[in-house]
Amino acid sequence: MNKTLTININKTKHSKLAATNFDDLAFGHIISDHMFVAEYKDGEWQDLRIEPYGPLQINPANATLHYGQSVFEGLKAYRNDAGEILVFRGDANQQRLNESARRMCIPEVPEEVFMEGMRKLLEVDKDWIPKQAGCSLYIRPFVFAADDYLGIRPSNNYKFMILASPVGKYYSKPVAVKVETQYARAVEGGTGAAKAAGNYAGSLFPARKAQNEGYDQLLWTDGKTHQYIEESGTMNVMFVIDGTLITAPTNTGTILKGITRDSVLILAKEMKMPVEERFLAVSELEEALISGRLEEAFGTGTAATVAFIRLINIHGKDYVLPEKAEGAFSDRVLKRLDDIKYGKVVDDHGWIMKI
Repeated sequence: MNKTLTININKTKHSKLAATNFDDLAFGHIISDHMFVAEYKDGEWQDLRIEPYGPLQINPANATLHYGQSVFEGLKAYRNDAGEILVFRGDANQQRLNESARRMCIPEVPEEVFMEGMRKLLEVDKDWIPKQAGCSLYIRPFVFAADDYLGIRPSNNYKFMILASPVGKYYSKPVAVKVETQYARAVEGGTGAAKAAGNYAGSLFPARKAQNEGYDQLLWTDGKTHQYIEESGTMNVMFVIDGTLITAPTNTGTILKGITRDSVLILAKEMKMPVEERFLAVSELEEALISGRLEEAFGTGTAATVAFIRLINIHGKDYVLPEKAEGAFSDRVLKRLDDIKYGKVVDDHGWIMKI
């Protein structure tokens, strides 16, 4: 955008803040009072605004409803002891949104639109950032096609929006996961690396099957052979085997380039933790579980942060992970991440944006 950025603000007359119980924040169920909106028309983003959160009027022929041209992001804002608002790695989310947009034939959202739109929304809804320990404000930027046209082609018009939701923990306890060897989340050449809405829709059926069997999430395997672990349904996944941190690489185009994943790997190297970015075979994981060489396993993601895994099902057999040793890597890296996010230590990485 070349012209001066103007964001019009229309505040709600009926805030939901006083009626919100911040001591009981189910993830994603509560949305703050306002939302940021921008329209893509005539080849540029325009009509930038903050307006009261509420329903959208959508034509039944809207292209997104029929062809799923939509991408999204997820990041969090925190409140430090001084009451300042801290956003964790928003620039990385903005860049990844545009990587997804390019793959889905959606126009990129300029950095100033993304960042300034988010900043204004947080300024207006600053009181929605929880003060309770361990809580945060989850931020959901997303873009979707706005053409009303029943034909398969990229839309000419789009809508970019940002919502905010006060949240507690995504997982309240360590999770049980099942290695999926029938269904595939992504294949090379597909859209697995994009944070595209359709990727998640396709995962719901096998995930529900696993949940009905008593598991919280799936561990997806590669779509060709189902021999190698890729990622979990809501997070990247990491294993500590013989003192080495192992996680799948993201250069195949089948795995989301997790920002929490990247942060953990950077911190792991600083903490002198041996790291291997390679595909872990299902057979190797099973052998490590049987022999006791698997010390810990956990997922990483914006919503989950660091989610500890307590059980892994492989080919119908449940393996219970050992009790974590005192000073386990996952505990130490989670504390380090939280200390950065909540402003308890100096941010040496340039990850924090103050509002």
